[in-house]
Amino acid sequence: MPYKLENIEPVLREFQFPTVMMWNRVEGRPRATKNFDRALQAEVRDALWMLTKQWQMGEFEGDDAGSPVLAKIRMDTTRLTQYQADSQDVQAFPDDIPLEAKVEQKQLPGAVFRQDISLDLRLMAGRRWKRILTDKGILGSFWNFTLEHFGIAQPDPTDPADAAICAHPDAWQQVAAVAGRASDGLALYQYVKQTLRLIDLPGGNLLPNEPVDAIGEFVSWMDSMFLQPLNPEDNAWIPSRLEYQFQCSAPLQDGEKVLAAKEYYQGHLDWYNFNIDPSQVSLGGVEVEPPEDVLGKSVRTMLPTPVMFDGMPNTRWWAFENGKINYNFIKPGTQELAKLMFMEFGLVYANDWYLIPFDLPVGTIAKVRGMAVSNVFGENFWIEASGRGSDEDWDRWNMFSIDIEGHEDVASDTSLLLLPSVPKIQESKPLEKVVFIRDEMANMVWGIETIIPLAHGDSVSGNGAAAQYQAYLQRLVELDNAAMPVPAVDDDEQKPKIRYEIMNQVPENWIPFIPVHLENDTREVQLQRAAMPRFLKGDVNPPAKVRPRTTLLMDGLAQKLPFYIYEEEVPREGAVVYQSYQRTRWKNGKVFVWFGSHKTTGRGEGSSGLAFDRILANT
Repeated sequence: MPYKLENIEPVLREFQFPTVMMWNRVEGRPRATKNFDRALQAEVRDALWMLTKQWQMGEFEGDDAGSPVLAKIRMDTTRLTQYQADSQDVQAFPDDIPLEAKVEQKQLPGAVFRQDISLDLRLMAGRRWKRILTDKGILGSFWNFTLEHFGIAQPDPTDPADAAICAHPDAWQQVAAVAGRASDGLALYQYVKQTLRLIDLPGGNLLPNEPVDAIGEFVSWMDSMFLQPLNPEDNAWIPSRLEYQFQCSAPLQDGEKVLAAKEYYQGHLDWYNFNIDPSQVSLGGVEVEPPEDVLGKSVRTMLPTPVMFDGMPNTRWWAFENGKINYNFIKPGTQELAKLMFMEFGLVYANDWYLIPFDLPVGTIAKVRGMAVSNVFGENFWIEASGRGSDEDWDRWNMFSIDIEGHEDVASDTSLLLLPSVPKIQESKPLEKVVFIRDEMANMVWGIETIIPLAHGDSVSGNGAAAQYQAYLQRLVELDNAAMPVPAVDDDEQKPKIRYEIMNQVPENWIPFIPVHLENDTREVQLQRAAMPRFLKGDVNPPAKVRPRTTLLMDGLAQKLPFYIYEEEVPREGAVVYQSYQRTRWKNGKVFVWFGSHKTTGRGEGSSGLAFDRILANT
């Protein structure tokens, strides 16, 4: 039955009848016809009805301003002009190659401690050298000379020095198949890259003439195939830090801005890899006079464009959104702040963002001095960067800004760094991989070579390769002992039931790093590469040292120099370092290939099972 109310105000105020506050339709409903065409047209007739719909949707609660219709931007720009890898010589900033390729490039892996690897690369380069000699008609004059000095040597299965090849049947088979018939193009390239001469080799004076044109063409071809540093030491990789370190600089009106990347290992470079060191005035130590075309100041007038994206809530009342993207299905947790901010942007403030395009060349540092905006109501606003103020002000809002090192109360840097980097890089399978773990029971760090490169160019599991290598050396010892006279043994002599073991063995792909004190320091320590002894049953020679079989762990080994790693670089969760080939295409379509290193987080501690002073049953 209908309600009869004498005074409606207390009924509405006290919610005595909730049904009074409800409605069942959100669009106009015709009363005298079943045709909805006119209702769907949303004719603007009843102003009161339109106001009630605005109140129903909460539009009166909003605090919207006028839409921008005109914007003027004042932009100051400068370009990166200098580059320095670690503490090497300062170079001109490379704007013709991707910055990742310049930073990560390393020498192609040719050998691991007196053992040649990468046979596939050696043969590829050797075939190219032979083709160049053939095309120039001088193959007969130089091919025998090439095989003599840069030929693939035949491995000796009885020599322990060639055990790294002969212990693995696949590698041995491929090396033996081309030995004496193919040239080592990689060794040839590494030699002539520095001298561009073959006459300096022993016996080189027997050459009829110097093939200068052929050498230059061969070097140019190799340089176009792989990006390598001119000097093997001139790269940004810091072995003791297991990461890259480099710096870039750009001139300013009153000096120079130096950007330092001291912890780069992710594989993709962007603004967040750099910091500003206020104590460093310039890379060269002196102030640089900026070229005229490097610094720029410009004022541009543009029309702001509303930001549009898939799944954006439609601002028109009678329009429907695309159901393929539904932000309402996102279920964020209470601590997922990034996801909550993304939903708020997409669902609440989607139509409050406008795009003002401003094209800049790569390698540019841009700073917005200010922006004048005019809206539809004729109001003018002067807008500056929201992140301005003190760099130590923790509650200031900023985004895409570069951090300033230290804790001094200095002005924040609000410039935008646009690097010549690439969004996509193709990466090969790891050629070598080392897992650093902490072994608390042994009180040391282990570098576990989980992927090891072999002589033929492929990589295999470190555990299997280490077992094959040790088994092959054991067979060589047994063959030597078989050729020696066997001493007479008294059968009546009884063997002891127990034996004393000084130390047990660990797999040969486990390379130890022991803590050592820094020089003139009694507290701080570093991790120094050590070596485990190789015990072979029946070997009368002193135990040899187990050497690493990856270039990552052999730093300084050929020069008999120690290799240190900072202790903080191997946290409790460990670290994983691997090397692989990288390939990308630059903006002009040119392809770049280089060999680089990356690092990721490990999976925790481990145990080698290393033990000392044990009493065991004598079997």
